[in-house]
Amino acid sequence: MAEKILSCFIDEAGDFGDFESHSPFYIVSVIAHEQSDSIQADIDGLEKYLTSLGYPHHAIHTAPLIRREGAYELVQVEERQKLFNLLFRFARKIPIRFFTALVRKSECADSDVLEAKITKEIKNKLEACMDYWHTFDKIIIYYDNGQKPLKRILNVLFNTMFANVEVRKVSPVDYKLFQVADLICTLDHINAKIEIGQFSNSEAEFFSNRQNFKKNFWRKLNSQRIQ
Repeated sequence: MAEKILSCFIDEAGDFGDFESHSPFYIVSVIAHEQSDSIQADIDGLEKYLTSLGYPHHAIHTAPLIRREGAYELVQVEERQKLFNLLFRFARKIPIRFFTALVRKSECADSDVLEAKITKEIKNKLEACMDYWHTFDKIIIYYDNGQKPLKRILNVLFNTMFANVEVRKVSPVDYKLFQVADLICTLDHINAKIEIGQFSNSEAEFFSNRQNFKKNFWRKLNSQRIQ
C-alpha cells in the first residue's frame, strides 16, 4: 500500500515585535493537503490565467495586493481584484482543509509570552483533531522560514506530536498552496480586525464594505476549515 502523505503549508501574518494598533494580532495558517489528491490540473489552470494577465510564474501576496504596495503599487484596483479572485476561487475548488491560530498581541507582555501563546494555540488546534492527523503515515511541513521563532515552534510541535515529520523550506513562487496559506492568513486577519472595529481604507476600497467581505469571501471558505 502506498504511503499516505499529508502536505502542510504554513504562513503567518504579523510578527513577534511590540504591539502596534494597525497590526493587533499574530496569526498562523496551516493548510493541509493529502498528496494522493492531485491538484496539478488546477495549478496549471491558475498559472495559465495568471500568464494571460501578464503575471507568469508569479507569487500572489494578498496583503500588499489589497494595500497596493510593493509589486502592486502601480496596479489599479480592478486588476488587483482579478488576481485575488483567481487565487480565492482556486482555494475554494481544491481539496484542502485548514485551521488558523490567533493571538492578541495586546495580551502579550513580550515576545516570549507571544511565542508561548501561539505555541499553545497551534497545539490545541492540532490536538482537537488528532484522529485526522494520525490517518497519515508522514507529514511534510512547508514553510519559508520567514520568522525564526515560528520555525522553531513548528519543528518542536510537529516532531513531538507526530512520528514521521519532514520540514522543507519553500519559495512562495514555487507552491500555489503556500500562496493559499497566505490568502487564508490575510482573510482571517481582516476578519479578526473587523471583530474589534477595524477596517482600513484600502480594505474598504478592495472589498466594498465589511458585510461584503464576510459574505462573499471569509464565510465561503469555512466549509474547508478544521473545527
